[in-house]
Amino acid sequence: MSKKESSVVAPDSWTCVDLHCGGEPARIVLSGLPEIIGQDMAEKREFFMENLDHIRELLLTEPRGYPCQNVNFIVPTSNPEADFGYIIAEQNKIYPLFSGHNTICTVTCILETGMFKMTEPETNLVLEAPGGLIKIRAECKDGRVLKVKMRSMLSFVEKFGVTVDVPEIGQVIVDIVFSGMWYVVVDIKQLGIEIKPENGRKLASVGEMIKVAAREQFPVNHPTLDYPGPDILVFTTEPKKENDVFVSQNTVVMSNGELDWSNPDTFSAMLDRSPCGSGTAAVITRLHHKGVMKKGDTLRHYGILGTFMEGNILDIKQLENGKTVVQPEISGRAWMTAKLEILLEKDDPLQTGYTVSDIW
Repeated sequence: MSKKESSVVAPDSWTCVDLHCGGEPARIVLSGLPEIIGQDMAEKREFFMENLDHIRELLLTEPRGYPCQNVNFIVPTSNPEADFGYIIAEQNKIYPLFSGHNTICTVTCILETGMFKMTEPETNLVLEAPGGLIKIRAECKDGRVLKVKMRSMLSFVEKFGVTVDVPEIGQVIVDIVFSGMWYVVVDIKQLGIEIKPENGRKLASVGEMIKVAAREQFPVNHPTLDYPGPDILVFTTEPKKENDVFVSQNTVVMSNGELDWSNPDTFSAMLDRSPCGSGTAAVITRLHHKGVMKKGDTLRHYGILGTFMEGNILDIKQLENGKTVVQPEISGRAWMTAKLEILLEKDDPLQTGYTVSDIW
């Protein structure tokens, strides 16, 4: 068992709303946070990572969380263009600059709990993510959010068609794409594994091995933001055209521990239950780079549970440094599962949670 030794953290309760988007959970923290210092959400993310990571651990690990849980902290924004700010946090001390499913859940929570006035048939708002402003259009009816559409971060291919030597697997051809996180994008047909729930353990293990090998052999960092990688992986299938929409399947592999090449027991990870918003952005950016998708095209991306998100290419830009970037729009829906107050009692011997390697 792994647990963090610490003194009692303060405060001792957090008001939360739990949701899922396409099957992947997200916990939205509405109150109970101490002051988070920073001029913008990027600085507040850094402050949280350095000073308050024990709160992420407490909310995401056992006994209050489980391996696939994510958390979003709603915090005040100082940007006059934004309505709310939020910090995204995942297992393994990963704090993405942007996450599609987390954003969809956060927007749904904000609107359906009345934190922001809902207008029908569409509500417009702006969130400040650590990666910048995210413009939102939410389709609403009868007090419910039926779809969230968002302009996600500018995405680009950093490395295309590189060969990674993966211990015990061999050579795998990958692309490395930034879309809010650094994705290793892998065509699943190379590995001969079907994307289906009964193959989940194998997909997670193989994906984590490929990702770690890619990070060791092809490390990257964002050109303007301090965000190294790659830190996540997406398996995808070749798209097919159906009624003017590209359709493909994917599963995203996320870390929940540290891989040690000398210990096969650590060759484990977890799968995103949803089709993944930033993963969808990475795939459409790669497909544009390959000449498959162009401006105005849409990809319907099915996840391992058969749920889907859609990604559109809104615009394609050429930067001064010659790099081509894609402006994606990602859409999906979330559902509430719980409204709760999470407690920490002062004599709890497991102050910030724990993990056990049977499921972690």
